[in-house]
Amino acid sequence: MSDTVYQSPPPARRISRVPGWVRRLPAYFLVWMWTAFTLAAIAYVLLSAVKSKREVLRSGWNLPQEFIWSNFATAWNVGRLGDYFLNSVMVVGGSVFAILLVSTPAAYVLARAKFPGREAVTNLFVLGMGIPIPMLFIPIFGILSYLRMTDSLTGLSLVFIAISIPVTIYLLTGFFASLPSELESAAVLEGCNDFQVFWHVMLPMAMPGVLTALILNLIWLWNEYQLSLVILNSPDNRTLPLGLYSLQNAMQYTGDWPGMFAGVTIVIIPTIIAYALLSEKMIAGMTMGAVK
Repeated sequence: MSDTVYQSPPPARRISRVPGWVRRLPAYFLVWMWTAFTLAAIAYVLLSAVKSKREVLRSGWNLPQEFIWSNFATAWNVGRLGDYFLNSVMVVGGSVFAILLVSTPAAYVLARAKFPGREAVTNLFVLGMGIPIPMLFIPIFGILSYLRMTDSLTGLSLVFIAISIPVTIYLLTGFFASLPSELESAAVLEGCNDFQVFWHVMLPMAMPGVLTALILNLIWLWNEYQLSLVILNSPDNRTLPLGLYSLQNAMQYTGDWPGMFAGVTIVIIPTIIAYALLSEKMIAGMTMGAVK
């Protein structure tokens, strides 16, 4: 007689009859609510920037009876946002260029090369990402004082570079690690050296990731306020966020709210334009870096 033990079949899985789009409705609702709030805030700022003082206080959401473009001239010239805009362009442009110049080859080496201590170096950059920036205020100010670079745009740019390199290297390492190794091997067989493989083969393929790092650093550094406030003292060296804060204090006493909104528009327009032009590359780069 057989000793076979018969087991009852596992219970059938209950198939959910709720459509997938219904389960995703809460997420869609939150995304659309956040999008509507952001667009409404931008629209309010833009409308208030071309109104008169009386219209800003009395009719916040109505279209202006007359578009007053001189508010931008007031913020640009009287509020000195033109000088601060130039300071921000020099500091942020030079910093982002230096960040990518250092981080891109470093991320390529950490992602593709095999050498002792590679994991330790990578973890060191990850550790640098976890340090809160306010904890660095006193050490940074002490180092810049020793180097006599306080209240200097050059000193601020060096701080921007040092703080942004860890997260940029960590970001780009994922992009380079996701690239196929067959093309790299084929380039080596064709006689390319390490630099030629990086410059002519791997870097063009990782360009979406480089553009993603460029946009993220550009947006963060363009709107950075705390480090600039700690390092810069003189009005001539102010960046655009510091200049906007001083403009806000000045306009509060004069009641020139349209001038303040015009200054806010001058600050946010460059980042919106940069994101609109490069958003597709950024999304493609983030998707590429997520697949390893």
